[in-house]
Amino acid sequence: MFGARCVRLALRRCSSAPLPKHAPTAKLLRVQEALEVQNPTKNDVRVQGWVRSIRSQKEILFLHVSDGSSLENLQVVAGPGLEPRELTFGSSVEVQGKLIRSPHKRQNVELAAESIRLVGTCDVLDNGYLHVHTPIITANDCEGAGEVFQLEPATKDVEPGENPHFFNVPAFLTVSGQLHLEVMTGAFSKAFTFGPTFRADNSQSRRHLAEFYMVEAELAFVDSLQEIMQVIEDLFKKVTDAVLSKCPDDVGLFHKHVAPGLEGKLEQMLKNRFIIMSYTEAIETLKRAPCVFTYKPEWGEDLQREHEKYLVEHCGGIPVFVFNYPYDLKPFYMRDNEDGPHHTVAAVDLLVPGIGELCGGSLREERLDLLQSRLRRMGQEDTFQWYLELRQFGSTPHGGFGMGFERYLQCILGVENIKDAIPFPRFPHSCVL
Repeated sequence: MFGARCVRLALRRCSSAPLPKHAPTAKLLRVQEALEVQNPTKNDVRVQGWVRSIRSQKEILFLHVSDGSSLENLQVVAGPGLEPRELTFGSSVEVQGKLIRSPHKRQNVELAAESIRLVGTCDVLDNGYLHVHTPIITANDCEGAGEVFQLEPATKDVEPGENPHFFNVPAFLTVSGQLHLEVMTGAFSKAFTFGPTFRADNSQSRRHLAEFYMVEAELAFVDSLQEIMQVIEDLFKKVTDAVLSKCPDDVGLFHKHVAPGLEGKLEQMLKNRFIIMSYTEAIETLKRAPCVFTYKPEWGEDLQREHEKYLVEHCGGIPVFVFNYPYDLKPFYMRDNEDGPHHTVAAVDLLVPGIGELCGGSLREERLDLLQSRLRRMGQEDTFQWYLELRQFGSTPHGGFGMGFERYLQCILGVENIKDAIPFPRFPHSCVL
């Protein structure tokens, strides 16, 4: 039936026979054209664009709509009954109505709407986050661990005395978009990115890839890890609820044939508040464990997968936030807690059943003197001069996190090997296709 319908459509498009006539539609105007109208008539017009602001009152709805043709927005006035249920800032709309004189001095006309058609929703911006495509090529090693892929042209033709680097500085494939997101939050308060990241970690484990995808978010005006943890928990639960409701057959297939019993465990994760414990509490819990670990838990050492697995099991299979890690374990950008006797930073990891670490986040060091002194000790002050300057011009307390997408799929679907959670896995000694 579908094929026959496509054939009929194709034939109709190629036919020389006249097409059925439709009723005349309202004239389509660009926002700039609408704003230039001096003597509005009673003729219907249409405007297409994006919602830049919404102000809903009891008996009237105000929208500002822009299509990029003008620096000014067109004000749309409508009855509250015309407001589509999913209309949000950033939604694309088509508004039909009549241009009328505006009572406001700053705008000659406004559009009295008779219908508002929602063309595209903007779910991402429900919580005010701007989607930013951060660079894949970067001069920064965000994590400072040296696990980066350096980028060079396949052929080098360098003249004597010419800088040997294509970009004049060493360039790498990104390990995180975080530093760039910090720049964007200085203008937009909340920003996120979702894209490929690369780690030159020579590991063949079931949890590591050389190329993987990450969801990363950054928030301005945040001064407690509790706020970061709440965003992470809300993200995990909201996305998982959406996957379960919109893709029940796909998820059911995995829960039946790949990971029987996971459905009940997932329900437990969704209905319970995530557990919160400090790194110090985690180490003490591990030391009291009745089992023998391959790596002995000690304060100041990183948590191994066996430790993460035990902590989650100890908490009844509920995801666990571990916060306030040792200062020397974490990257330079994490906020110094200036505490004692153990020196920690305001960092947090989310541990989930079967996987271990799923998310990692922190408050960022916004205090110029502390950040500068740490970079100076690392010999990186010149490299990150631009990053230091962010703290000199209207800086705010801020923080953020990243979540590995393939690990998330492992968690909710029960996929044991991360290489089965991505179409074209890249790992040491393997780059097929």
